[in-house]
Amino acid sequence: MKAFLLAAGNGTRLRPLTNTIPKCMVPIHGTPLLGIWLEWCQLHGIEDVLINVHAHSDVVVAYLAGDFGVKVTISREQGLLGSAGTLLANRKFIEGEEEFAILYADVLTNCSFDEMQAFHRARRSLATLGLYRVSNPSACGIALIESNCRITAFEEKPVNPKGNLAFAGLMIATPAALDLIPDRLPSDIGTDLLPHLAGRMDGYAIRDYLIDIGSHDKYAQAQLEWPGLNRMVPAQQ
Repeated sequence: MKAFLLAAGNGTRLRPLTNTIPKCMVPIHGTPLLGIWLEWCQLHGIEDVLINVHAHSDVVVAYLAGDFGVKVTISREQGLLGSAGTLLANRKFIEGEEEFAILYADVLTNCSFDEMQAFHRARRSLATLGLYRVSNPSACGIALIESNCRITAFEEKPVNPKGNLAFAGLMIATPAALDLIPDRLPSDIGTDLLPHLAGRMDGYAIRDYLIDIGSHDKYAQAQLEWPGLNRMVPAQQ
């Protein structure tokens, strides 16, 4: 399986940590977020990963010269394309694939991807969105979901949220889902893709550890709480 690992963000809210390194390189217990994600991919049988880079890109490229057990393709962005724009610009990467993963590098999780993938394959929808409950829905992308797990609406940072199930930064999609991305740059998954997938995508509840490293408070919380990856997860055959 292939995955987009989105890592080009500037990480302005994490300054001064990100004055000399990008957000994807901030360490958790001594290991950069990017390294944790690549080990997670290897554990779950994701063999081919495209990583987009922008801020402090040379730092990321130098780090990716190591061996992580997966094939890594680097996509340099001179100007930020946006999360959806990156998918569209690199569409050839997933040519011929029935499904692929989209992962946000500023999320820290040890969730079981095998279970999410089995759920997606059973449902056979255009996409499956990983969801988790949040206490601050106005700051997140919020999905409304029916009892059968079908997502009926999605709104990025709603002023008057109607729920608290947020996009977790993990997604499984089919190539056909990319047809709904507008042909303009930059474009964003949360604002320009997911609302158009409403009624054609499902929500998968993530109950394992997951935190969005988007602020100093969250970063400090992750350092205290992070339980590590579940290295007993068998790789897919």
